[in-house]
Amino acid sequence: MSTVPVPDLPETQRAWRVVKRGKPSESLVFQTDVAIPPLSPGEVLVKVQAAALNPVGWKVMSTAPDILARRPITPEHDFAGVVVDANGTEFSAGDEVIGFIPVPLQLKTGQGALTEFTKLPATHLVLKPSNVSAIEACGLPLAGETAFQALVGNGKLQAGQSVFVNGGSSAVGMNAIYIAKALGAKVVTSASSRNEEICRSAGADEFVDYTKKPLHEHFVENPPSPKFDIIFDAVALVDPALYKYSNAYMKPKGVFISTGPWPNLKSWGGSSGVSKLLSLGCEILRPSFLGGVDAKWAMVGVSHEPQDLAKLRDLVAEGKLKVVVDSVYGFEDVLGAYERIMTSRATGKVVVKVDGNL
Repeated sequence: MSTVPVPDLPETQRAWRVVKRGKPSESLVFQTDVAIPPLSPGEVLVKVQAAALNPVGWKVMSTAPDILARRPITPEHDFAGVVVDANGTEFSAGDEVIGFIPVPLQLKTGQGALTEFTKLPATHLVLKPSNVSAIEACGLPLAGETAFQALVGNGKLQAGQSVFVNGGSSAVGMNAIYIAKALGAKVVTSASSRNEEICRSAGADEFVDYTKKPLHEHFVENPPSPKFDIIFDAVALVDPALYKYSNAYMKPKGVFISTGPWPNLKSWGGSSGVSKLLSLGCEILRPSFLGGVDAKWAMVGVSHEPQDLAKLRDLVAEGKLKVVVDSVYGFEDVLGAYERIMTSRATGKVVVKVDGNL
């Protein structure tokens, strides 16, 4: 644990605010006179040093109706910073922390990560390990808890099992590789060839370039030995083929876990996407005696669990989990950061340096 000097609290702060529904360039406004939020019992005030962007950030911005989002609202969910007011909790002023503001909490309080000061329940904070910077640490919570809950919660992953992570170069995928290896599993992953090195550096035992051949065809022709206990689709595949043909490469009692499609049919490619969604639903419901898949299909929807974030923090402190940073943007260049993450080509986390003195 480490502490730093507590800054003087200004009367107002700078923050990015979502003022209407739309893509970031249409809906975000940079404001310089946002009030410092008052605290309720159990809440902590944190000076944000760095914040990480997540796909859910711009998707909520683009799709959530005003009646749900209650705009204006501060975007984003992951951050690292310094406790300014511990408010009688177990933390102390000056503690360096990692924080997570899940979507339901954000919609309830209007608080987010792209601001100089934010408040959240103490249960949504952990002390930052001293072996990582705020820029690295800020990207841990959402992607880390998603991967952890998929593998451990849904998959019941055990040492010695075999896991396939589809999308190993994504933030969730890389977390999944690190976590699976830390728990003693064999890991096979997929990405484009340009990301093979980064996937292997995360611990992947085998790598598949998905651009050369559809993944289901590759595994039917090259069945793994042993077959996979868990397939974790970290990129929410539209095409149901990987699941449909998985009897050839996944154990009968295995689990196919997906981050699931965002409920916006535009992201599914219009009518073709709807057709694929229906096809996936049919495959999930088809019983094995009618040619269906033997393994279970599950979808992970991240929910904050304090013990999960604490476990992830410990893995980081032990050097068994690393948060890979794709790029870092200044606080006033948030729109550029969103342009980067919306390409879907970021390798690791897109980070905004909120504190210019960091």
